[in-house]
Amino acid sequence: MNASTIETDRFARQAELVPTDRLIETAASVIGVGAIGRQVALQLAAIGVRRMNLIDHDTVELTNVTSQGYWQTDVGLAKVQATREAIARIDLEIEVDSICDRYRPRMVLGSAVFCCVDSIDTRAAIWRSAGNSCQFWADGRMLGEVIRVLTAADCAARGHYSTTLFPGSEAQQGRCTSRSTIYSASIAAGLMVHQFTRWLRRLPTDRDLSVNLLASEMSAMS
Repeated sequence: MNASTIETDRFARQAELVPTDRLIETAASVIGVGAIGRQVALQLAAIGVRRMNLIDHDTVELTNVTSQGYWQTDVGLAKVQATREAIARIDLEIEVDSICDRYRPRMVLGSAVFCCVDSIDTRAAIWRSAGNSCQFWADGRMLGEVIRVLTAADCAARGHYSTTLFPGSEAQQGRCTSRSTIYSASIAAGLMVHQFTRWLRRLPTDRDLSVNLLASEMSAMS
């Protein structure tokens, strides 16, 4: 079996859902590879993103094995390094730039940005710096079993997103990392990647999507 046949077989089942031509052209940036961000990065690798950069200053702790899907052997490694190695197990040919640092305005981001940080103030700072320069923006927020995914891929959605960046003093107490589960993070990541594939297909995206797993409730604003 030659390489082209292997490649065709790998993407055969998603061919009508994820347009390969646009995917190949799109570079993705994942800012924060904690609970949600790590799952986003792995899902992007699985669907075939060819270029990705990972930005996070943190290292893997033992609790991250339970809540963020890291391997026990990753403990002590930089999260971007551990995630890059996991991506390599999916596809060695993905070009991954791992940056062990906080996001800085001078950093060059891809046309698709996935904001997976755990502070509303940090989100606001990144948005002010990079929000208008990317073509697709997805923000995943999670507290326990409550998930919110915000997508900005057009002018109206960008305007709505700006209204969700309230002062940090008004945020609900508790960081997303203090109450998180791998299943909530995986669902949040899946919803973000789904919005990304909708954008790739030039379909409307949901600007504000909320899911309460405990109450089995879901609401969306298109």
